[in-house]
Amino acid sequence: MHPNPDHTDRTGLSVPHGTIEPGAGGQAATSDAPDTSDTSDTGSRADAASPNTQGPADLSQGRADPARNPADLTRGRADPAQDPADLTHGQANPTGSVAGAPSSTSRHVTPAGGPPRPGTDGKAFAVLATAQFLVVLNTSIVNVALPSIRTGLDLSPTGMSWVVNAYGLAFGALLLAGGQLTDVLGARRILLIGLSAFAAASLAAGLAPTAPLLIAARAVQGAGAALLAPAALALVLRHHPTRLGVWGGVSGAGGAAGVLLGGLLTGTLGWQAIFLVTVPVTIAAIGATRLLVPRDSPTGGRLDVTGAVTATGGLVALTYGLTAPDPVLPVALAAILLTTFLITQRRAKSPVLRTFTTTGRANTAMAVLGAVWVSLFYFLPLYQQQVLGYPPLVAGLAQLPLAGAVVLGSAFAPRLPRRALPVALTALAAGLAWFATGPAFPFDVLGPSLLTGAGLGVAFVHLTVDATRVPTADAGVAGGLVNTSRQVGGAIGLAALVATTTGFAAAFTATAVLAAVAAVPTLRGAQR
Repeated sequence: MHPNPDHTDRTGLSVPHGTIEPGAGGQAATSDAPDTSDTSDTGSRADAASPNTQGPADLSQGRADPARNPADLTRGRADPAQDPADLTHGQANPTGSVAGAPSSTSRHVTPAGGPPRPGTDGKAFAVLATAQFLVVLNTSIVNVALPSIRTGLDLSPTGMSWVVNAYGLAFGALLLAGGQLTDVLGARRILLIGLSAFAAASLAAGLAPTAPLLIAARAVQGAGAALLAPAALALVLRHHPTRLGVWGGVSGAGGAAGVLLGGLLTGTLGWQAIFLVTVPVTIAAIGATRLLVPRDSPTGGRLDVTGAVTATGGLVALTYGLTAPDPVLPVALAAILLTTFLITQRRAKSPVLRTFTTTGRANTAMAVLGAVWVSLFYFLPLYQQQVLGYPPLVAGLAQLPLAGAVVLGSAFAPRLPRRALPVALTALAAGLAWFATGPAFPFDVLGPSLLTGAGLGVAFVHLTVDATRVPTADAGVAGGLVNTSRQVGGAIGLAALVATTTGFAAAFTATAVLAAVAAVPTLRGAQR
């Protein structure tokens, strides 16, 4: 839900991409670009924001090398052993050349489907970032409004959790299929379809007169998000790989901003406004995508229908079983479907989990982080309204410190080495444990908000980078998988916490334990 990562210049600000991209028909369309970069800087820079995508963005003495990483530049040469988080000397500049490389060999290759029009590159990235912001925003925007929705539609506590989980579960369960469709049919096409479904479902949610219709609209909203999120991430990986740090910041800010905006809208216009406000923004994003995002060609592969159906059904059954009065049947059905899914993955020609062998640790940690993320933004607004007595507007404003800390953590994450990841997750766990100690403001609200937000922002960016270190052809699948890990982990984690914890202190303590658990699979990578 809430908190789902670009080379930076020496001030940490993002610079336009200058990587080599595949030309139409698989050929490199080149044009000379002057190199005006300064090679005198010998200071080290950490950049955790570039994925280890094996693809055409790799430069080696002026030649494209598909075996090398686009972000691993050392004195103008690609180094496949170099970690993108620990780069020194040499960085992509706006002209498409590489600092430290002779200008006569610097090249810029246009992306598949043709280059963006002059001056539209940054605007195209802004459109993709807006789409991602909407996806993450809608994982948390309902949280402050839940008490008002409960009163207006007569929801039970379990029903309240399903207003959140219907979106997160449909989103997470269908992301694997969305990632495959992105590769099979083309990212831009799937992005437009996803945005259209998202806008229609947002309108239906805002006009829903009953709880079942609201929950159904939230599920369709999640299905639209499952299409647009991996498509947008795939386009970023292909055309803007050096801006993943900004991407992570946008994602982190979306989760916190959802709670803030939800409080403001609920307190002034009513809970329906939290859905209706999304409609014009999404429609504008559709128009901007058509104008600014370049057409792309499908990267190939086939849709694994059996895998998509068994994975989706199994995850839905499991999440429902955790909150059902009689969980035996749905949990048993989930076990059968998920076992079938794992068996078919071994035989599938184009399995949806084909990137998991290289990104398993990062995706496992992201799944646990997703449970922490969703649970934090679910329990914190309820805690502030039900225990501290804040009205919705004040509860939303109280998220500002958390939102600011998430944004700052995401912004500084690209400068930090990979060993900062387990440290960030430990800080997140400490902040959540702090929330459980008492209701006194500012010490027991402001303090843990800052600590939790900073840890969440850093961890999200680094895990997204680690989970998308794949060949360019698998960018859609990798984007779908990392988003699936976060959303499904969030849905299952929240359902489990709602079913097993009593009181906010217990909920925050359990969430802190999950954050500590998420640090475990990251320890190995931190040694590099």
